[in-house]
Amino acid sequence: MIPGATPPRLRVVAVADADSFVKWAAALLDSIAEADSSIALVRTPLTVSAAQEQSALDGTRFTSDDVTRLPLAALAGWLSRERADVVVIAGKGPLARLVMREVDRVHPRPVVVTGLPGISIPAQRGAVTYRRETDLFLVHSHREERAFRDLATRLNADLRFGLASLPFAAPRPPVVGGTDLVFAAQALVPLTTADRTVVADMLREAALARPDRRVVVKLRSRAGENETHYDRASYEGLLRDRPQNLVFSYQPMRAALASAEGLVTVSSTAAVEAIAVGVPVIALDTFGVSKENLNTVFRGSGLFGDREAVIARRFRHPAPGWLTQNYFHDPVDATWWHDVAELVALRRRGLLPERRQPARRGGALRVAWERKTVLGHEDRSLAGIVALAVGVPLRAVLLARRRLAGNRGAYSWADPTTDITVTPAVRQEPLLRRRPVGVDG
Repeated sequence: MIPGATPPRLRVVAVADADSFVKWAAALLDSIAEADSSIALVRTPLTVSAAQEQSALDGTRFTSDDVTRLPLAALAGWLSRERADVVVIAGKGPLARLVMREVDRVHPRPVVVTGLPGISIPAQRGAVTYRRETDLFLVHSHREERAFRDLATRLNADLRFGLASLPFAAPRPPVVGGTDLVFAAQALVPLTTADRTVVADMLREAALARPDRRVVVKLRSRAGENETHYDRASYEGLLRDRPQNLVFSYQPMRAALASAEGLVTVSSTAAVEAIAVGVPVIALDTFGVSKENLNTVFRGSGLFGDREAVIARRFRHPAPGWLTQNYFHDPVDATWWHDVAELVALRRRGLLPERRQPARRGGALRVAWERKTVLGHEDRSLAGIVALAVGVPLRAVLLARRRLAGNRGAYSWADPTTDITVTPAVRQEPLLRRRPVGVDG
């Protein structure tokens, strides 16, 4: 570059598939005025439909024209043609690992940034393990920063963390005069059909208690669509018998909140979005407060409430002291883009540290297994079929041993005193997901 010349604008590309990650990636890139950005959607069983894509892009500058859908095998070539300086990997851990292998084929290798799309307390073992070769891992609160640094140290993972603000929870004009009780549904919590039936009955009672006001069940997928996590018992099925003022909504969360009196959730990041626009919240504690319920982040917030509070619409605003440590830090503390600029400068000078994917135990069969379990029907290779035949029974044995050993001890899922889990995930989703409707290819 000529001395004194203006540095070229950075080219930033996000690679994603599932709904919550697409929403996070689009909002994150939209917050960067100093770069040219676009989004690539890798075809997997979790890839958003056209309707989910539109919802995820809502409120950002991106349209479908800024989105490219492509198979994983075409990703490295596409990134090379795009001349990407930075790749933001926005996907679950197994997808992140596959994408990093493709990024390693791009020369010079772009800076690799990753992160999670919302509340990430407790900091989980898998989040670090799958992303340990990235250049920068984004967190969204001081509390998350402390937790993930601690977790990475305990796992001996050399990771650099960058503090960002949760991009779709930026302060906006407050909602005034809303009357809806909005329930943010989640696939992971509560998990059992029995517990989800308890929630459905509670929402039905809330609607009957105020027939002049709506109860809105905000869902993230329609029949035939997939979302980031597997939904074992949909509220559409549990609420077939419902009063007229209990309705379902598939619109973006920001639109649902525009008419909200208050928001109810177990642990959804929608609570942070609601707080950002002044909408009060009830964090449902009917099933307890634990790492497994993903709601320990709300301790000290003053937001917890039970069934009676929901039916009576006794919504709460968070305690000020909780806000600064949990997603509402001073914007000047969010230095992640400065961290990216430093890494890009090193890349341009040929000094970016080598962080390529290492060879893993299991060799080619392990690689085939990882591809097949992530790509599903998109991977039609013989190696993938063989890997499934070998891996499925082996996985069953490993999971049985894990259940037998339990998750006990310090820093485990059962330890209520910490914000991290060094033990593996206690809940396993289906190995392969159905092919979604409305997705090309």
